[in-house]
Amino acid sequence: MRKRIAFLYLAISLSAIGMSQAQQLPIDQQYRSTPTRVNNLVHTKLDVHFDYKNQFLNGKEWVTLQPHFYPTDSLRLDAKGMDIKQIALVNGQQLVPLKFTYDDNSLLIKLDRNYLSNEKYTIYLDYTAKPNLLKAQGSAAINDAKGLYFINPAESTPNKPRQIWTQGETEASSAWFPTIDRPNQKTTAEISMTVLDNYVSLSNGALVSQQKNNDGTRTDTWKMDLPHAPYLFMMAVGDFKIYQDKYNNIPVDYYLEPKYAPYAKDIFGKTPAMMDFYGKTLGVPYPWNKYAQIVCRDYVSGAMENTTATLHGEHVQKTKRELLDENEEGTIAHELFHQWFGDLVTAESWSNLTMNESFATFGEIIWHEHDGGKEKGDKSRFEKLQSYLKSTKNGNSPALARYYYHDKEDMFDNISYAKGSLILYALKEQMGAAAFYQSLKKYLTENSFKTGEPQQLRLTMEEVTGKDWAPYFNQWYYKGGHPILKVTTKNENNILSLNIAQVQDSAVQTFQIPLAIDIYTKEGKMRKTVQLNKRNTQLTIPLKNTVEFIDIDPEKTLVGEIHIDKTEADYRYQYEHAPSFANRVAAILFAMKNSKTTAGREILTQALADPDADLVATAIQGLDLTDPASRKSTTNIIASLAEKSSASVIRASAIRKLGQIKDKKYKNLLLNGVKDQSYMVIASSIMAIKDAYPDQLQQTLKQIDPEASEYLKTLLTDLSKL
Repeated sequence: MRKRIAFLYLAISLSAIGMSQAQQLPIDQQYRSTPTRVNNLVHTKLDVHFDYKNQFLNGKEWVTLQPHFYPTDSLRLDAKGMDIKQIALVNGQQLVPLKFTYDDNSLLIKLDRNYLSNEKYTIYLDYTAKPNLLKAQGSAAINDAKGLYFINPAESTPNKPRQIWTQGETEASSAWFPTIDRPNQKTTAEISMTVLDNYVSLSNGALVSQQKNNDGTRTDTWKMDLPHAPYLFMMAVGDFKIYQDKYNNIPVDYYLEPKYAPYAKDIFGKTPAMMDFYGKTLGVPYPWNKYAQIVCRDYVSGAMENTTATLHGEHVQKTKRELLDENEEGTIAHELFHQWFGDLVTAESWSNLTMNESFATFGEIIWHEHDGGKEKGDKSRFEKLQSYLKSTKNGNSPALARYYYHDKEDMFDNISYAKGSLILYALKEQMGAAAFYQSLKKYLTENSFKTGEPQQLRLTMEEVTGKDWAPYFNQWYYKGGHPILKVTTKNENNILSLNIAQVQDSAVQTFQIPLAIDIYTKEGKMRKTVQLNKRNTQLTIPLKNTVEFIDIDPEKTLVGEIHIDKTEADYRYQYEHAPSFANRVAAILFAMKNSKTTAGREILTQALADPDADLVATAIQGLDLTDPASRKSTTNIIASLAEKSSASVIRASAIRKLGQIKDKKYKNLLLNGVKDQSYMVIASSIMAIKDAYPDQLQQTLKQIDPEASEYLKTLLTDLSKL
């Protein structure tokens, strides 16, 4: 999932540990163990009907289970906010009633006898799920936890589709069917949905039958022959158009609202290439019988990797014109990678969420690197590092594998996602790509349709490489924080002295890390690698020539911060001669703060030709055109970019900048900007005209084509009042 999830329901017997002890122990100090498996799910069969008026689900369920090891005469199922009408043991053709107690969250069922670990039994349940009456609490990642959602059920909102969809992670599937709602359970499934005959349905696995009924409804049966976790169950119902794609012989389908159906290939078209890349890279072909992606309204998070059927929020649904400015390729890649890490092998507990989310975020990085080259991969890693660092202070952050936390929803953070992905990437670089991916293949193969945790990954990597990786995992997975390196240099008589101090908070661990250093002289570049293992490390390096530049961690794989004093000459040098994405960003940010100096102006001017469109747009905004030197040397370049750049973000930034200088030479360029195909450029043009030629704003607004006017309705309405 991309930023998620539901509220924790925890069944604890206070009498088992003593009431006073429970009261004395703060919840964030309680050890979050992997849920004990008394019974194992084997197969789940559902027959559901939807009550649009009351927003209820009327369900019948046949759930087959088996004791895990010890004999048991009872079964506990999670079932949130339901009316339970009947519970019985299936005995051939007979239903034998069973006694049960229900507390509105879980069912405790008394079985007819003791069952042994080699015996299966099937329970029948007749129930009504009432999600809108459920008192469920969401989180920062997922803002609701009702499990089942009716969108515009009475069709009272014009131009909004009527839909039904589900959201299971973390433990909200039990809001629409009774189950053992834990990530270390896996079950095959069969879901029959009775829907209005003019609607489309989607669920996990294959559509095995469609039966028309006499009342204008149709019963669709979806069958999932391979086991997966309950939180990955899904249903969706509505007026969707299906675009049928294919990867090898695997159906790859895109479900969209009819308005967006013509753009299905533009939105999701790289999916088969992603499946091919991931399968070959991991050495494990796509493991399921289909892959569908559906876009739904009012979704409570970003997207969700339901097995074989990812659900996206409506932000991914764009016209071809909207896609000129922004796409959701990273989200699409993230959710697809989950089909291996999360769905095929599932984190055995929420404490080990890193085995799902760190890997899916890592999947984004390697896809960008594969599809767009090293530059795009570096950019993706830079963005994730900044996202992580913004959520920390003085190097403090929780451990990646966390067994103490306040609420499982807290696990869905920049540690599990961004930091974890960078830790994996750094591990790949240290281990070597061949050994790393061979280890992932072995981990996936040996744990398919089961669960995993970091220790299993570590042991697999040790078996593949013959090397002890416990120090790496102990440092990065089981302890928190990151290093903050303060580097001071001294260069005299061609002897370079470096002091590298770890200045993160004293409570944060002292890191043991290999650190590469590139030293630039007139002879070229030389690389030194030092092993940091204490708070202060001193290096003395004799050289033949004077140092021109020092680049610490040149590949930018350190999951941490580096602080080193630099001169303006250093920033100029690194932009031109050590132009990693991170180095170029740092140079541009320095130049923006010093835009009136010669060095700042030169860096920003040079950045107008940067290979990354976002950095060009940033450099344009950083230029100070009130400075005569900057204005003289760059205005024509900016105008050319406004007119000719293929990147809408550059055209938009350039037009906005030209509006600030109010030079009539560029008036027509601003006015013509409202005819651009990019909505971003049109919006920038409107704002530029408002700044430079406010008397022509109303006339200009009339020239915007109807499609753009509709898209920019709010902005245009506000501007028309000025």
